[in-house]
Amino acid sequence: MDIEGRKVLVLGGYGLVGMAVCREILARNPSEVQIHSLRVEESERAVSELQAEANGAQLRVSAGDIFSLQGTVSLAANLRSQIDVLKEETLAGFLLYELLKEAKPDIVVDCVNTATGIAYLDIYSAAGRVQEQLESGSLSDAAVEELLGALYIPRLTRHIQVLYRGMIDAGTRVYVKVGTSGTGGMGLNIPYTHSEERPSRVLLSKSALAGAHSMLLFLMARTPGAPITKEIKPAAAIAWKSIGFGPIHRKGQPIYLVDTEPAPLGETFSTIDPQAARLRNEVLESVYIDTGENGIFSLEEFAALTTAEQMEFVTPEEIARNLIFEIEGGNTGHDVINALDNAVLGPTYRAGLLRHWALERMIELEEEHGVHSVAFEMLGPPRITKLLFEAHLIRLAFESMIEVRTSSAEEVCERLHRLIRESPDVANELVAVGIPILLDSGEIVRGQRVLIPSEAQEEPVTPQKLNAWVHDGWADLRMENCRLWVDRFERIYKETKSIPEADTSSRHLRTRRFWKHGDRIQPGKVVGWVLSVEEQGGRIKH
Repeated sequence: MDIEGRKVLVLGGYGLVGMAVCREILARNPSEVQIHSLRVEESERAVSELQAEANGAQLRVSAGDIFSLQGTVSLAANLRSQIDVLKEETLAGFLLYELLKEAKPDIVVDCVNTATGIAYLDIYSAAGRVQEQLESGSLSDAAVEELLGALYIPRLTRHIQVLYRGMIDAGTRVYVKVGTSGTGGMGLNIPYTHSEERPSRVLLSKSALAGAHSMLLFLMARTPGAPITKEIKPAAAIAWKSIGFGPIHRKGQPIYLVDTEPAPLGETFSTIDPQAARLRNEVLESVYIDTGENGIFSLEEFAALTTAEQMEFVTPEEIARNLIFEIEGGNTGHDVINALDNAVLGPTYRAGLLRHWALERMIELEEEHGVHSVAFEMLGPPRITKLLFEAHLIRLAFESMIEVRTSSAEEVCERLHRLIRESPDVANELVAVGIPILLDSGEIVRGQRVLIPSEAQEEPVTPQKLNAWVHDGWADLRMENCRLWVDRFERIYKETKSIPEADTSSRHLRTRRFWKHGDRIQPGKVVGWVLSVEEQGGRIKH
């Protein structure tokens, strides 16, 4: 995509890589660059530093936690927003969704270290406290809430859901992520940890999250209508922002010099002992290199880190240039999503040949044993089982798709009800796998257990709930759904009729021959069409 004249949102824009990305983008004359950081002063500082390079582009500021609800909300509300089913009313409450909806960026560049931000909530410490309290019989609400808040996968999954919906609703065309390997490109022998473990569980969790993140982006890239999705994943230390001399701070706090003398070790030892040394009112000053989010290092720390066979390093400018080249349609060879696309093993020619023979044999066995092999509800979700059985019932009641589409909804409804009344074994097969049948009268044919809703006990039946249950996993013989099935077969007919009979090329997939000229209702093919065409659930990578 040509960046000139486009609106760009840079998440984590004040960071080491974020600033390098902003500079590269501004050099290509966008109409607007919005810089988002966790704190508004960081975004404002970034705009101040970049103003001289804006070249007429509008620089905008935004700030806040892109993983949480916006505004001041309770801890319980934030936890529920991460764990509950994502609903429209919840979606609108996420800061990231509202940010995208308002900014309407053509391009989103994500420089936030997502894996670190989530994994360093430290689920191990939180779980340890819960375990200790369970063993002592004094489990506190605070410990449980801390553990729930630290759960990695729900937070990452919800983040991707919100990001995807936000970009779809904003009309975003390109999304590029600056990811992480979690270990700076090193292996399980990485010597740089902040604990006695080697490797650290928390560090490995960060790498695990980074991998999970890449796979979710891989799925987003395979979603019809989603933005073009790419990820650049540096596998080295990233440096640097500045080199200088001055006060040294660690985790935002100055390191003060002390006066101390040798003393006996003693029989006990404490990591904190104010009497062990006298604190001077003098901050440690030294030469340092600022590596942005990774902190500041001394000369010798940086020398050790970046020497051969250690983490070594890559510059933020190199990352930014690779990223921009990918946005503009280039192929750097460093897009992780493209690498996954090329490396995964997809459908094969051999499997295609064997599929034909497998289906033939199963049809032979159906005829031999006088059964219909429709659905066992092992494929999931129950909606697919429901659709397969609805198509099957129509197959039993009508001879062909032609007959269905030339019938009225009333006739389809009447025939299906007659089938259920006169052939109880047909209904029994549906309810045996957990799919109830809702009749037009409002009556229900069901077994001892139904799949939808899950684990309901004395659940009140409202029209809204009933429609949701029927959509998700009940065979629906009501008039409106019969009308929908007539319309489906009409759409299939129009789709195939639009293909010239003389066109025997490879251009079209679902031809008259595919549908056997409308003579047979084949539930698997019909439901495949519903999922791909009607519900936009089709595969775009083959």
